[in-house]
Amino acid sequence: MEISAEDGRAFAESLTRWNPFIDTIAALQSLARRFRLGIISNVDDDLFAETRKKLTPVEFDFVVTAQQMQSYKPSHRNFEEAIRRSGLSKDQILHAGQSLYHDIAPANALGIRNVWVNRPSIRPGSGAARPGTATPTYEVRTLAELSALLSAGSA
Repeated sequence: MEISAEDGRAFAESLTRWNPFIDTIAALQSLARRFRLGIISNVDDDLFAETRKKLTPVEFDFVVTAQQMQSYKPSHRNFEEAIRRSGLSKDQILHAGQSLYHDIAPANALGIRNVWVNRPSIRPGSGAARPGTATPTYEVRTLAELSALLSAGSA
């Protein structure tokens, strides 16, 4: 299916109106009490700034955007920069993401433990992302489930 330039612009502009999933803010607040939080996002800085407003009061220790890196996930550059900014070693990091292709596969390739947030979708296994075949370290259905998993010390 061909996408027109106008449709592309309309879609990009719609991103500023997307709200986080219902469990996201509470789960991030819970995680932030015990862990440093960082973002690796496939958007430009201005789009993430709008998203960040919707995630208040959660604070992030670092944010790596596609615009800053001039590349999109699954590029290893984006993950390597996140590791650098975190000041942590790979074995101290747990990467959570919704895309097997954009998140889990590159995390695996770099030796980073990861969690696939496999939310229910009309496109099982990929959601809105490209399909992928990577095997996650852990799998959850929501960020609330991830927070509970980490609270229990299971990950």
